[in-house]
Amino acid sequence: MDVIEVLPSLRMLRFEVGAAYLWRDGDELTLIDTGAVGSAAPIDEVLDGVLRRIVLTHWHEDHTGSAAELAARHGAEVVAHRLEAPVIRGEAAGAPPVLAEFEVQLMAALPALPPAPPCAVDREVADGDVLEFGGGAVVVAVPGHTDGSIALHLPGPRALFTGDAVANVGRTALGVFNTDRARAIASLHRLAELDVDTAVFGHGEPVPHGAAAALRAASAEHR
Repeated sequence: MDVIEVLPSLRMLRFEVGAAYLWRDGDELTLIDTGAVGSAAPIDEVLDGVLRRIVLTHWHEDHTGSAAELAARHGAEVVAHRLEAPVIRGEAAGAPPVLAEFEVQLMAALPALPPAPPCAVDREVADGDVLEFGGGAVVVAVPGHTDGSIALHLPGPRALFTGDAVANVGRTALGVFNTDRARAIASLHRLAELDVDTAVFGHGEPVPHGAAAALRAASAEHR
Protein backbone atom coordinates (compact mmCIF):
# COMPACT_ATOMS: atom_id res chain seq x y z
CA MET A 1 0.00 0.00 0.00
CA ASP A 2 1.27 3.46 -0.93
CA VAL A 3 0.45 6.47 1.25
CA ILE A 4 0.17 9.83 -0.52
CA GLU A 5 -0.49 13.14 1.24
CA VAL A 6 -3.11 14.97 -0.82
CA LEU A 7 -3.75 17.75 1.71
CA PRO A 8 -2.44 18.25 5.26
CA SER A 9 -5.67 16.64 6.51
CA LEU A 10 -6.09 14.05 3.74
CA ARG A 11 -4.07 10.97 2.83
CA MET A 12 -4.64 8.58 -0.05
CA LEU A 13 -4.08 4.88 0.64
CA ARG A 14 -3.40 3.34 -2.76
CA PHE A 15 -3.81 -0.41 -3.24
CA GLU A 16 -3.18 -2.72 -6.17
CA VAL A 17 -6.84 -2.15 -7.05
CA GLY A 18 -8.40 1.14 -6.02
CA ALA A 19 -7.85 3.39 -3.05
CA ALA A 20 -9.12 4.43 0.35
CA TYR A 21 -8.74 7.80 2.06
CA LEU A 22 -8.03 9.01 5.58
CA TRP A 23 -9.33 12.39 6.72
CA ARG A 24 -7.96 13.86 9.95
CA ASP A 25 -9.74 16.20 12.35
CA GLY A 26 -7.28 16.61 15.22
CA ASP A 27 -6.91 13.15 16.76
CA GLU A 28 -10.06 11.86 15.06
CA LEU A 29 -9.86 9.91 11.79
CA THR A 30 -12.47 9.13 9.17
CA LEU A 31 -11.76 6.36 6.65
CA ILE A 32 -13.49 6.55 3.29
CA ASP A 33 -13.62 3.02 1.84
CA THR A 34 -11.39 0.19 3.03
CA GLY A 35 -9.82 -1.59 0.09
CA ALA A 36 -10.21 -5.29 -0.62
CA VAL A 37 -9.96 -8.17 1.84
CA GLY A 38 -6.46 -8.12 3.36
CA SER A 39 -6.14 -4.34 3.50
CA ALA A 40 -6.87 -3.97 7.21
CA ALA A 41 -3.32 -4.68 8.40
CA PRO A 42 -1.57 -2.06 6.22
CA ILE A 43 -4.32 0.46 7.02
CA ASP A 44 -3.78 -0.17 10.73
CA GLU A 45 -0.11 0.71 10.34
CA VAL A 46 -0.92 4.27 9.26
CA LEU A 47 -3.71 4.99 11.76
CA ASP A 48 -2.21 7.63 14.03
CA GLY A 49 -5.42 8.70 15.75
CA VAL A 50 -8.81 7.36 16.76
CA LEU A 51 -10.74 5.80 13.89
CA ARG A 52 -14.23 7.18 14.54
CA ARG A 53 -16.05 6.23 11.36
CA ILE A 54 -15.78 4.28 8.12
CA VAL A 55 -17.76 5.67 5.20
CA LEU A 56 -18.42 3.25 2.34
CA THR A 57 -19.12 4.88 -1.01
CA HIS A 58 -20.71 1.68 -2.37
CA TRP A 59 -20.77 -2.07 -1.83
CA HIS A 60 -18.11 -3.34 -4.27
CA GLU A 61 -15.48 -5.63 -2.76
CA ASP A 62 -12.54 -3.32 -3.52
CA HIS A 63 -14.22 -0.71 -1.31
CA THR A 64 -15.78 -2.79 1.47
CA GLY A 65 -13.48 -5.81 1.69
CA SER A 66 -11.82 -4.83 4.98
CA ALA A 67 -14.69 -2.87 6.52
CA ALA A 68 -15.89 -5.57 8.90
CA GLU A 69 -12.39 -6.30 10.23
CA LEU A 70 -11.53 -2.64 10.77
CA ALA A 71 -14.88 -1.81 12.36
CA ALA A 72 -14.58 -4.71 14.80
CA ARG A 73 -10.99 -3.85 15.65
CA HIS A 74 -11.57 -0.15 16.28
CA GLY A 75 -15.23 0.09 17.20
CA ALA A 76 -15.72 2.55 14.35
CA GLU A 77 -19.16 3.56 13.11
CA VAL A 78 -19.86 2.24 9.61
CA VAL A 79 -21.79 4.57 7.32
CA ALA A 80 -23.37 3.76 3.94
CA HIS A 81 -26.33 4.75 1.80
CA ARG A 82 -29.58 3.09 2.77
CA LEU A 83 -29.76 1.30 -0.60
CA GLU A 84 -26.26 -0.16 -0.21
CA ALA A 85 -26.68 -1.22 3.42
CA PRO A 86 -28.51 -4.54 2.74
CA VAL A 87 -25.78 -5.61 0.31
CA ILE A 88 -22.97 -4.62 2.67
CA ARG A 89 -24.68 -6.54 5.49
CA GLY A 90 -24.91 -9.62 3.28
CA GLU A 91 -28.72 -9.55 3.24
CA ALA A 92 -29.09 -8.93 -0.50
CA ALA A 93 -27.09 -9.33 -3.70
CA GLY A 94 -25.78 -6.30 -5.51
CA ALA A 95 -26.77 -5.75 -9.13
CA PRO A 96 -24.04 -6.60 -11.67
CA PRO A 97 -22.78 -3.94 -14.07
CA VAL A 98 -24.13 -3.59 -17.58
CA LEU A 99 -20.92 -3.59 -19.59
CA ALA A 100 -20.30 -1.56 -22.70
CA GLU A 101 -18.27 -3.36 -25.36
CA PHE A 102 -15.02 -1.61 -24.39
CA GLU A 103 -15.53 -2.53 -20.73
CA VAL A 104 -15.59 -6.28 -21.31
CA GLN A 105 -11.85 -6.45 -21.91
CA LEU A 106 -11.16 -3.99 -19.08
CA MET A 107 -12.99 -6.18 -16.61
CA ALA A 108 -11.32 -9.35 -17.88
CA ALA A 109 -7.90 -7.81 -17.22
CA LEU A 110 -8.62 -7.03 -13.57
CA PRO A 111 -7.43 -9.39 -10.83
CA ALA A 112 -10.15 -11.43 -9.16
CA LEU A 113 -10.92 -10.16 -5.65
CA PRO A 114 -12.48 -12.18 -2.83
CA PRO A 115 -15.99 -11.19 -1.83
CA ALA A 116 -16.28 -8.78 1.07
CA PRO A 117 -17.36 -10.36 4.36
CA PRO A 118 -20.72 -9.06 5.59
CA CYS A 119 -20.36 -5.89 7.64
CA ALA A 120 -22.82 -4.18 9.94
CA VAL A 121 -23.93 -0.71 8.82
CA ASP A 122 -24.50 1.47 11.86
CA ARG A 123 -25.77 4.56 10.07
CA GLU A 124 -27.76 4.61 6.86
CA VAL A 125 -27.64 7.91 5.01
CA ALA A 126 -29.39 9.58 2.11
CA ASP A 127 -28.76 12.52 -0.18
CA GLY A 128 -28.13 15.74 1.73
CA ASP A 129 -27.25 14.17 5.06
CA VAL A 130 -24.22 15.69 6.79
CA LEU A 131 -21.46 13.65 8.44
CA GLU A 132 -19.41 15.06 11.31
CA PHE A 133 -15.98 15.39 9.76
CA GLY A 134 -14.15 17.91 7.63
CA GLY A 135 -16.33 20.73 8.92
CA GLY A 136 -19.44 18.90 7.71
CA ALA A 137 -19.32 16.37 4.88
CA VAL A 138 -22.43 16.45 2.71
CA VAL A 139 -23.63 13.13 1.32
CA VAL A 140 -24.26 13.41 -2.43
CA ALA A 141 -26.25 10.56 -3.96
CA VAL A 142 -24.61 9.54 -7.25
CA PRO A 143 -26.59 6.51 -8.49
CA GLY A 144 -25.53 4.77 -11.67
CA HIS A 145 -22.38 2.91 -10.70
CA THR A 146 -24.57 1.18 -8.12
CA ASP A 147 -28.02 2.23 -6.95
CA GLY A 148 -26.75 3.61 -3.64
CA SER A 149 -23.37 5.04 -4.61
CA ILE A 150 -22.45 8.20 -2.73
CA ALA A 151 -19.91 10.98 -3.04
CA LEU A 152 -18.88 13.23 -0.15
CA HIS A 153 -18.59 16.99 -0.55
CA LEU A 154 -16.73 19.02 2.08
CA PRO A 155 -17.74 22.64 1.34
CA GLY A 156 -15.30 24.18 3.83
CA PRO A 157 -12.08 22.72 2.40
CA ARG A 158 -13.75 22.43 -1.03
CA ALA A 159 -12.91 18.73 -1.26
CA LEU A 160 -14.80 15.93 -3.00
CA PHE A 161 -14.64 12.16 -2.62
CA THR A 162 -16.24 10.79 -5.81
CA GLY A 163 -16.15 7.06 -5.10
CA ASP A 164 -16.43 5.29 -8.45
CA ALA A 165 -18.81 7.83 -9.99
CA VAL A 166 -15.71 9.44 -11.52
CA ALA A 167 -12.24 8.07 -12.22
CA ASN A 168 -8.93 9.80 -12.92
CA VAL A 169 -6.80 7.27 -14.76
CA GLY A 170 -4.90 9.32 -17.31
CA ARG A 171 -7.69 11.91 -17.30
CA THR A 172 -10.80 12.70 -15.30
CA ALA A 173 -13.73 10.76 -16.75
CA LEU A 174 -16.96 8.95 -16.04
CA GLY A 175 -16.35 5.82 -13.98
CA VAL A 176 -16.73 2.42 -15.64
CA PHE A 177 -18.67 -0.77 -14.88
CA ASN A 178 -21.97 0.97 -14.18
CA THR A 179 -25.34 -0.63 -13.57
CA ASP A 180 -27.11 2.27 -15.29
CA ARG A 181 -24.99 4.43 -17.59
CA ALA A 182 -27.61 7.15 -18.04
CA ARG A 183 -27.94 7.63 -14.29
CA ALA A 184 -24.15 7.57 -13.94
CA ILE A 185 -23.84 10.38 -16.48
CA ALA A 186 -26.50 12.40 -14.64
CA SER A 187 -24.52 11.90 -11.43
CA LEU A 188 -21.33 13.11 -13.13
CA HIS A 189 -23.15 16.25 -14.28
CA ARG A 190 -24.26 16.88 -10.70
CA LEU A 191 -20.74 16.53 -9.30
CA ALA A 192 -19.42 18.91 -11.96
CA GLU A 193 -21.68 21.64 -10.54
CA LEU A 194 -20.15 21.52 -7.05
CA ASP A 195 -17.71 24.11 -5.73
CA VAL A 196 -14.56 22.04 -5.26
CA ASP A 197 -10.81 22.50 -5.58
CA THR A 198 -9.60 19.03 -4.55
CA ALA A 199 -11.06 15.74 -5.80
CA VAL A 200 -10.12 12.17 -5.00
CA PHE A 201 -11.39 9.05 -6.71
CA GLY A 202 -11.96 5.37 -6.14
CA HIS A 203 -9.55 4.73 -8.99
CA GLY A 204 -6.82 7.01 -10.28
CA GLU A 205 -4.72 9.91 -9.13
CA PRO A 206 -5.97 12.73 -6.90
CA VAL A 207 -6.52 16.20 -8.28
CA PRO A 208 -5.29 18.38 -5.39
CA HIS A 209 -6.08 21.68 -7.12
CA GLY A 210 -8.30 22.74 -10.01
CA ALA A 211 -10.67 19.81 -9.67
CA ALA A 212 -13.76 21.80 -10.65
CA ALA A 213 -12.38 22.39 -14.13
CA ALA A 214 -11.44 18.72 -14.51
CA LEU A 215 -14.95 17.61 -13.48
CA ARG A 216 -16.59 20.10 -15.84
CA ALA A 217 -14.46 18.85 -18.71
CA ALA A 218 -15.44 15.25 -17.96
CA SER A 219 -19.09 16.24 -17.75
CA ALA A 220 -18.93 18.13 -21.05
CA GLU A 221 -17.97 14.92 -22.86
CA HIS A 222 -21.47 13.59 -22.15
CA ARG A 223 -23.60 16.61 -23.07
